[in-house]
Amino acid sequence: MITFEVSDMTCGHCASTITKALKDSDPAARVSIDVAAHRVQVEPAKADEAELIEAIKDAGYTPVVIAQPAEAVEGAGKKGCCCG
Repeated sequence: MITFEVSDMTCGHCASTITKALKDSDPAARVSIDVAAHRVQVEPAKADEAELIEAIKDAGYTPVVIAQPAEAVEGAGKKGCCCG
């Protein structure tokens, strides 16, 4: 999952435009948008981060990648005990 902050996304029309741009770049991508938080989450099927950034920029917006917390990345595959 790649998360972007898009501070110049302000309404449903903006969200629709960004979703269309991302789907044009990667039709099978899963896109989730929270307009109030200015967050766009993408689970790409084939596009890489750079392609997604370009798609959002080409749509007229300014995406900033939000780094995932280290704990979330390290513990992503673990279940149960913290000792693995």
